[in-house]
Amino acid sequence: MQGKATVENQPLAGRREWIGLCVLSVACLIYSMDLSVLFLAMPAIVADLDPSASELLWINDIYGFMVAGFLVTMGTLGDRVGRRRVLLIGAFAFGVASALAAFSSTAQQLIVARALLGIAGATIAPSTLSLVVNLFSNEHERNRAISIWGTAFALGGLVGPLIGGVLLQYFHWGSVFLINIPIMLGLLIAAPFLLPEYKNEGGERLDLLSVALSLGTVLPVIYGFKHMAADGFAPRQLVAIAAGLLIGVLFVRRQKSLAHPLIDLRLFRIPAFTASLIVNLAGVFFVFGVFLFQNLFLQLVLGLSPLEAALWSVPSALVFTIMSFQSHRFTNRLGPVKTVLLGLLVNAAGVSVMAAAAYAESLIGVLGASMLVGLGFVPVILTTTGLIVGTAPPEQAGSASAISETSAEFGGALGVALLGSLGTLVYRMSMDGVDLSGLNAAQQLAVSATLAGAVETAKAMGDTTPVWLEAARSGFSLGFAACCALAAVTLLGLALLAHRIYSSAHIDENAAVQH
Repeated sequence: MQGKATVENQPLAGRREWIGLCVLSVACLIYSMDLSVLFLAMPAIVADLDPSASELLWINDIYGFMVAGFLVTMGTLGDRVGRRRVLLIGAFAFGVASALAAFSSTAQQLIVARALLGIAGATIAPSTLSLVVNLFSNEHERNRAISIWGTAFALGGLVGPLIGGVLLQYFHWGSVFLINIPIMLGLLIAAPFLLPEYKNEGGERLDLLSVALSLGTVLPVIYGFKHMAADGFAPRQLVAIAAGLLIGVLFVRRQKSLAHPLIDLRLFRIPAFTASLIVNLAGVFFVFGVFLFQNLFLQLVLGLSPLEAALWSVPSALVFTIMSFQSHRFTNRLGPVKTVLLGLLVNAAGVSVMAAAAYAESLIGVLGASMLVGLGFVPVILTTTGLIVGTAPPEQAGSASAISETSAEFGGALGVALLGSLGTLVYRMSMDGVDLSGLNAAQQLAVSATLAGAVETAKAMGDTTPVWLEAARSGFSLGFAACCALAAVTLLGLALLAHRIYSSAHIDENAAVQH
């Protein structure tokens, strides 16, 4: 592709490339919206389709499970048969699945449609990110393009509930899916003219056994950790995680024996690739876990309504969105390594402030800390994403993008499950000595298990606020603070580790990764 000029022998992108980026970003925004918009529609769906408790769970979860399970397959498939082709096939399937979801007449039909949406959605993140790398060969422009790509995901999470709320106010719940169709139709029309095709000419057909093993690895582990976060430790969750890890061992062995594996394990021998992947996963791990606590803190400790909590969280959401759009400036000015290290330090400072604010039960302190976390977190995630793709060989950019997205899925699930479990443990220990003698056995169990149980029990008892409810809120705040303190220490250690690995990898502080 011909650029208009060159800077340091790297061609600059023209109008076609920037318009192509806009097209890719809109696709990412719709993909991100579909992760969040369903929650608003659930009451209407329940009233219309009357799903069972199990069906309701699968309606919520199946999209994320399918996305996580198929990311690696779709990323590698794009490298083999063409990234634009896979994106267009995925966009078409996404539109069809959206129509099926919108007009579902039973819960089972909606579950199937959501599963198809997830499989189609798995084509979007790796294909769009790898195509960004193809569109922008200039390092500074690529950093800016990745920032815009990340902004689309942030905006999707921010505007998804707003758009969904407006549609649900005036239309049937299926309208939240129908809005996907014109967007995907526009992508199908514009992409052949604006986006380049790229594929690895030496690539072979996908190994179907590797695809099955990758699904068998990812899906049980994600399932186990997500349900551990929702329901606490249970044998079935540990069995699912153990089964996934065992299949993962078989998957790795299979990859080592293939000439053209689904994932080239040699990528993990690149120090900058592995370090960036670890930082990326850890960043998502702590942010998802800490923000889970923050949402519960606002409602259960401070007593805000869901709407009040959402409104108070808007400033931090705006910080995340603005930083997504501006993070390329830090990367271009400071270089990737300094951006990552400085971002980790700011992130550690943010969760340290949040630990103190949570312990003091301060609304302003917690929300201010969340904005500080956003200032550090966003440049780290987008810069490490760029490094992950940039350190991989060009013919494996799709696979590298998929690995990055899959690690983020794992990081989020692990963070919610493990930090949530740690907070619950601290809460239960803090409630051991609290006098619950005025409650029956069932009420005592509910109060001592979770703060949500304590709040519901207090509501059922009447207008007076029992003494033990204050102790429960303090116990939750202590668990929140403990998780934030752990995050701060770990992020500082991660910064030291990343510095050593990046130094040994000889990454140029001012420009691209040196291969």
